[in-house]
Amino acid sequence: MKLQIKVIAKARENKVEKIGENYYKVKVTAAAEKGKANEAVREVLAQHFGVKKYRIEITSGFTIPDKFVKISE
Repeated sequence: MKLQIKVIAKARENKVEKIGENYYKVKVTAAAEKGKANEAVREVLAQHFGVKKYRIEITSGFTIPDKFVKISE
């Protein structure tokens, strides 16, 4: 499954909101520095979709809020 996500770093809580077909807004409490927010995004998405964290791969957008993510099953 491939998703497009918009990441909101330094949010009040970790949360996943579905915006459209395969488009999600992911809020994480981690700061967007040294990959901390990207790691938090993987953890939050894994919990939301009920998969292991290693199955979540950020395929593009490593340093910007708009990202593409691949979830393998």
